[in-house]
Amino acid sequence: MPSMSRPHPHRIEEVERDMGNSPFTSEHSSSSSLDQRLGRWDSRRVSSYDPSDRSGTGDVVNGVDTHDMAKDMELGYVGTEETNVGWKERIRHFTWTWFTLTMATGGLANLLYNVPFRFDGLYAIGCIFFLLNILLFIFNVIMISIRFYHFPATFKHGFLHPTESLFIPAAVISLGTILMNVSQYGVGSKTGPWLETTMIVMFWIYCALAFIFSCTIYLIMWSTQTFTISQMTPIWIFPAYPLLIIGPHAGQLAEKVNNNSALSIIIGGVVLQGVGFTISLMIYSAFLYRLMTQKLPKESLRPGMFISVGPSGFTISGLISMGKTLPEVIPPEFMGDGKLAGAVSRILANWTGIWLWGIAFWFFFISVGAHASCWRGGDKMAFAMTWYSFVFPNTALTTATFNVARALGSNHGIQIVGCILTVALILTWFAVFFSMIRAVILKQILWPQKQEDRDEGGWDVKTVEHERRRSKSVRRNSSRATNRFPFNQLRSQFVSEKPAELQRTNSVPADRSNPIIYGRSRARTNASWGGWAARTFGNNSGTSIKGANVG
Repeated sequence: MPSMSRPHPHRIEEVERDMGNSPFTSEHSSSSSLDQRLGRWDSRRVSSYDPSDRSGTGDVVNGVDTHDMAKDMELGYVGTEETNVGWKERIRHFTWTWFTLTMATGGLANLLYNVPFRFDGLYAIGCIFFLLNILLFIFNVIMISIRFYHFPATFKHGFLHPTESLFIPAAVISLGTILMNVSQYGVGSKTGPWLETTMIVMFWIYCALAFIFSCTIYLIMWSTQTFTISQMTPIWIFPAYPLLIIGPHAGQLAEKVNNNSALSIIIGGVVLQGVGFTISLMIYSAFLYRLMTQKLPKESLRPGMFISVGPSGFTISGLISMGKTLPEVIPPEFMGDGKLAGAVSRILANWTGIWLWGIAFWFFFISVGAHASCWRGGDKMAFAMTWYSFVFPNTALTTATFNVARALGSNHGIQIVGCILTVALILTWFAVFFSMIRAVILKQILWPQKQEDRDEGGWDVKTVEHERRRSKSVRRNSSRATNRFPFNQLRSQFVSEKPAELQRTNSVPADRSNPIIYGRSRARTNASWGGWAARTFGNNSGTSIKGANVG
């Protein structure tokens, strides 16, 4: 087996000096941080190790078998230098937050469909964003599949990571925006009844998927993680977001299907929209309490404050659009008097939407004001995929503005406000998109410790994997030694009669950080056991004993 050596002492001193300046260094984290920075072993030596060579028992260093250290190299956890990261390793950091790109793009397509002032080419522009969203969604699915294929452990880690797990619903939301865009731009006389039937089925499938995902993500969070109020951001609402776009989708689809299906879609939309908004409303209270007691989040987390705009915005659009269609599809005997029930429901939906519109704008201005210090500082906000929060939740506010204007009889002043917001959001989308490309080139994203899978809040993927393989390695080595020892039963039967030299050997813990010392200690232990067994039983049993060769 090739020899293994500790990293150069000058590099150790340099890393220790850097760690001394780190605000995260503590007595509990210093050793793990040192191992993290040093990569535990020199990467060139580890890479020369042949994991297929199982001729010996293997060296055990810090409780980790060197075979497992070679596995670290395969997984990308050991010996990775920041200046020498290839595209395969960069894809390992392609996280679920990339689906915020498709959320924002689909949101723009939805917004352009609802613009009240129509002109030649507006429909085509909306279709361009719709088709681009499909392509970007396929791209994201391919990239994250490659990540899971080459680094299978990242799939489980994505569900357990305190930040990345919150963005898993972004994939479901992206699928929901695509289905809503299909209902807007596809369903109609030009495509025929087959697409209408397909979208009705897909609507109910999405409803079930959104409900299950929302429950599952929250259950995983509550079962595996512990949050404090100081860590709270509106991103906690994100697992409920898949439910929040069901109402707007139901309102758009109900306009284009038969009356029986439309009524069922509207009822389902009201129920699930209510679930999503009620969950968000309860999290709102925690967010306000956090602001009152902990001040604003740090600059890098403030884009997520715009997520608080979305629940009210989507609920407004859903209620008003469903209320507009309900009187046309409701049967005469519905709730005793179908005509009266439809009229009252429409009025109630309009006034509820107008009421929530004020809440949405209040959160919008709070979120804008929170970024004032970031814009003055200039260098306080490095790019992150959460910048798409500047776009997607605000498309909900803008669409809600158009719906409020429609509820008030096509109020031109409100419609103009909505058009101004639309232009601003399109420009913002392009600015964020090109900033994303620039960040990839400058290695600000798709880079170790730069994405939402970074080590934070006590989460360290290397520590998690090393602890798992440490226990596995100890069990394997223990089983290997036990299986080759000829007196397993005698150990437990005569343990109280161990000789003095054996007790002395076991009383001093082996220095596992030094393979040579540790190997000698194991040899002394095995020789003592073998000699004691030979003296006690060898003459009586006539058995030849080679205690020194015990594994």
